[in-house]
Amino acid sequence: MLGLTFNPQQRLRRLLCVGAHCDDIEIGCGGTVLAVLAGNPGATVDWVVFNSDPTREREAGASAAAFLGGGQGHRVAIHRFRDGYFSSVAAEIKDVFEQLKTTCAPDLVLTHHRGDFHQDHRLLGELTWNTFRDHLILEYEVPKYDGDLGRPNVFVPLPDEIRARKIDLILRHFSSQQDRHWWSAETFNALMRLRGIECRSESGYAEAYYGTKVSLSI
Repeated sequence: MLGLTFNPQQRLRRLLCVGAHCDDIEIGCGGTVLAVLAGNPGATVDWVVFNSDPTREREAGASAAAFLGGGQGHRVAIHRFRDGYFSSVAAEIKDVFEQLKTTCAPDLVLTHHRGDFHQDHRLLGELTWNTFRDHLILEYEVPKYDGDLGRPNVFVPLPDEIRARKIDLILRHFSSQQDRHWWSAETFNALMRLRGIECRSESGYAEAYYGTKVSLSI
């Protein structure tokens, strides 16, 4: 499989991660974030979550800090838009994106897949494309009851130590989710294992994305 890398002389310097709920970024692209920070010293991350409550906000803040490590320049924003009602306040959420556009110039944006069956996820994916029209955007996937997993076309193979750290951090920081029927290490590992098979990852694990529009400089 043909692989593409960032130019070593122009390393990935700024990453924007967009998540509807407090664990979406970690589940959808947490391994990629860990890999980016490990492979790009000095890279900074804007980590933006749109739904929370007091308990979930504490969990999300601690989780983001753990995923981002002790580097300087990272920015974490956790909002409290109502779960399931994003479409009813789309203009207010759009305002958050417009503010982001003035303060963040990412080399890569990781956001929800626009084909996601969860209405909040889908809206954020659409607003990401509305706002960051000249950027590399990759749309991540989140496993759920709705059964909307598809055929992503961009893969990030993950070393086993990063896969294991991702799972450990998710399970450690989101204790409020432990009673959900799908919440388990097996769920998260299974999806990464499937995507690892599809890209022949050396470790056997990967995260996958939808890359709708990518421009290559050759």
